[in-house]
Amino acid sequence: MNVLRSLLFVPGNAAKMLDKALQFRPDAYVPDMEDSVPDAEKENARHLITSCLPAISARGPLVIPRVNSLDSGWIEADLAAVVGPDIHGVTVGKIQTTDDIDAISAIISRLENKAGLQAGSIKLIPWIETARAVVHCYEICRASPRIIAAAFGAEDYTDDMGIERTEDELEILHARNSVCIAARAAGVLALDTPYFRYQDQQGLRDNVRSAKRYGFKGKFAIHPAQIEAINAGFSPSESEIENARSVIAAFEQAERSGRGSTSLHGKVIDVPVVKRARALLELAETGKD
Repeated sequence: MNVLRSLLFVPGNAAKMLDKALQFRPDAYVPDMEDSVPDAEKENARHLITSCLPAISARGPLVIPRVNSLDSGWIEADLAAVVGPDIHGVTVGKIQTTDDIDAISAIISRLENKAGLQAGSIKLIPWIETARAVVHCYEICRASPRIIAAAFGAEDYTDDMGIERTEDELEILHARNSVCIAARAAGVLALDTPYFRYQDQQGLRDNVRSAKRYGFKGKFAIHPAQIEAINAGFSPSESEIENARSVIAAFEQAERSGRGSTSLHGKVIDVPVVKRARALLELAETGKD
């Protein structure tokens, strides 16, 4: 599975921003046709993104455009503009149920066939951003083998719930946890909502730290200045890597002595602890630039 720590939104109707984004290295570029593009600019964004896709793809990071929602009236034209060899997948907002996934996947399948692509090659990241979607999140994540991650959208979720967004974010805690648990149970990544105070680096680092504790594996960025903090926050630190190595070494020594557990620095080391340590080292290796 690909590492998706940072996914950078770029407004699809802004040529200068699309060009500038190529100077940065998120794990994925997300040329946007949805919320960052006004209705009058949708067609312009579609054409501009189509023309830029080869250059964006050539940079190396994955390309995962965000298309408009199924009920927008634009999704078929959006998908037709981007489905091809230059993208890894698409992300779609305002998913409600598995029926939405079935409908979107059917459109993509037709476009894959038309483009001469292998069936199922275009991946899918649905946005979970309503109460109904949170309730159906596990079924949504399991609805198609195309799905590689689920994205939580806090702004639309709080709008759907009729509640205010606050500094401590307690109002989204249950939904965030639900998305993480459902995504994990379905075997896909959980990706966190953007942090909109893009000039507040300490706030972003704290936000990423919380998201990681819930179980998110990555986060959408709305500004290139957020990429470094997001990548660092979702990557193992040097101290975590060193501790993981020590845990594994201690456990392997215990195994050689015929024991199934041991201790290190006053903490019990058993199989689940070792599995976490090995997963952390694997992530550290995979996430190297």
